[in-house]
Amino acid sequence: MPNALHMAADDTAMQAAVKRSRKLLNKRAMIAAVASAVPVPGLDWAVDAALLSKLIPEINKEFGLTPAQLDQLDPKKRDQVQKAAAMVGSVLIGKFISRDLIIKATAKIGLRLTGKQLAKYVPLAGQLVAATVGFAAIRYFGEEHMKDCIRVARQAQLAIPLLEHSN
Repeated sequence: MPNALHMAADDTAMQAAVKRSRKLLNKRAMIAAVASAVPVPGLDWAVDAALLSKLIPEINKEFGLTPAQLDQLDPKKRDQVQKAAAMVGSVLIGKFISRDLIIKATAKIGLRLTGKQLAKYVPLAGQLVAATVGFAAIRYFGEEHMKDCIRVARQAQLAIPLLEHSN
């Protein structure tokens, strides 16, 4: 299965959006890994939800898919984006992101997160496993969301904004 960068290979603006999104994603995944290693019940779940509730809108912004960006489109183009998002099955594109929405959307990586919870209570090796799974789960979720953004942008023939970042 191709990753987001492969999916964007024929579009330089989309490739740039993927690269910027991955930079954000890697930073957040590293924070999630650290939180996953700490053997405090529920801390990693809270950190993951908080990270994702900030990360997903940032990725959406890179692809021109935030509610504010969509409001600036003409109604016909906005309708195309909404239909494309529905076809892709994404509940995180063009919406205000709440923790409840993040919890609903992360159900598909729930088993990985449950394994992470159990592993972190095994001294050292378990914490390393929990950190690795925490990093991988956030990276997986972010990568899948980027792929959804690419599919929606392509189906709706949406121009990717040229954004600059200073981080």
